[in-house]
Amino acid sequence: MTADNNSRQSQGLYVWQADNLLAATATLDGHWQLGDNQIESSHADLAVNIASTRIATDTRKIQAGDIFLAISGDNFDGHDYINTAAAQGAVAVIISRPMASDIANSIPQLVVSDTRLALGQLAAYRRQQHPDLTIIAITGSSGKTTAKEMLGSIFSRLAPTLITRGNLNNDFGVPMMMLELTDQHRYAILELGANHIGEIAYTTELVRPDVACILNIGTAHLGEFGSRDGICQTKAEIFHTLTDKQVAIVPDTDDYAQQLRNIAKTHTSQVLGFGSTDVTASDIKIHAEGSEFTLHLGSQAGAVRLPLAGEHNVSNALAAAACAYALNIDINDIVIGLNNARPAKGRLDSQMLGEHRLIDDTYNANPHSVRAAAHVLAAQTGTQIMVLGDIGELGEAAVSEHHNLGRAIADTGIDMLLCVGEFAPHSVAGANTNINANAASSIEAHAFTDKSHLLDFLQPYLQAQQAQPCTVLFKGSRSMEMETLIDALVKE
Repeated sequence: MTADNNSRQSQGLYVWQADNLLAATATLDGHWQLGDNQIESSHADLAVNIASTRIATDTRKIQAGDIFLAISGDNFDGHDYINTAAAQGAVAVIISRPMASDIANSIPQLVVSDTRLALGQLAAYRRQQHPDLTIIAITGSSGKTTAKEMLGSIFSRLAPTLITRGNLNNDFGVPMMMLELTDQHRYAILELGANHIGEIAYTTELVRPDVACILNIGTAHLGEFGSRDGICQTKAEIFHTLTDKQVAIVPDTDDYAQQLRNIAKTHTSQVLGFGSTDVTASDIKIHAEGSEFTLHLGSQAGAVRLPLAGEHNVSNALAAAACAYALNIDINDIVIGLNNARPAKGRLDSQMLGEHRLIDDTYNANPHSVRAAAHVLAAQTGTQIMVLGDIGELGEAAVSEHHNLGRAIADTGIDMLLCVGEFAPHSVAGANTNINANAASSIEAHAFTDKSHLLDFLQPYLQAQQAQPCTVLFKGSRSMEMETLIDALVKE
């Protein structure tokens, strides 16, 4: 091994070389090619001399010494950028078809049958090379990002911990995160999402979690899965690789709690519940910007001051505590981690605009999280205004779901609902239905065709309300980019 490789390994960086790349992609007929010459697999490590600590899929971010993996998507083909990768210093490329050009032929090419599957196989191989790593995987219709941040706050104090970054939670993002593992990592907190059947089964096979947690079963991606039963079955795929040495975490108070528990028990005898069985909370006090409660782990108890708003975040905290409890983490460490948790950007973080408070909950949205956000808003001071963008991926249920959301939001008692998007009129109709059915409800609801018209209403309204502070909460699916409204208000 070279001095450079020794230096990399002393830093805990995993070194990819010809032989382990070949081993990782063996099921995809991986073989090395130099120029126009295919190399016998058994001699690849002799003919190809590379050493790299990073596999990149984006030539805009590639660095000298990286390996470039050419992914093909619906609107792009990484193979078109092989020359760019080589020119920027890539030491090898992983491709699904040999490339013939002077630049591409100058570096080794690992040819596989499918590069997207190769990404997964590389991640799975990397996981196998790290047997002392403990992985917690979480999924659910809502709360994944927040629960992930809570778990990160608990475990990062104890040892080096890899935590899912941003929204890298799908069949592409999860393996990309796994490739960031170093030998120094002792824990990994991985968020597993899904927008199609089988996606969690695939990423779970790569991750092989020691603790697998389902937060809830809601209606996110209802259009793809068809029903909550379908969502339940898909989320439960996270339990499929568990054995009796590993632990399943289920949400006690969810409609599908018993079904999830039954599925989990077919894989492992170690099943913990949060909410009303193994991990619970008592003496809950909800405040405008956080909560206080007593955390119970079996016979142990600890006082938590959670700095994240909303009763739903008490449930997320219990889920995080259950995951840590499953790994025998001391309750004092769990309490400290929860007390120090901070919201991710776009997850109920707030800023002031003069006397008004703007709450940014724009990271993403589904019906469950919108209802939770409305309850958070209802606990705030001043005039309470929810700015709601369309919720995507609801399929044929979109109209009824938006109507029901409007009604549920009005039922919280907030003062104003401003909706924008294709389904805005249905949300407003739902809110007005609530008014007609309940004389005590007095919500003011408006629908706008686009964000500029909504801003034309909201901006002067806030300017005229300086003597009466408002709290404005912004929510909507990622495609709506509702944070642009906050940016426009702040820049004015």
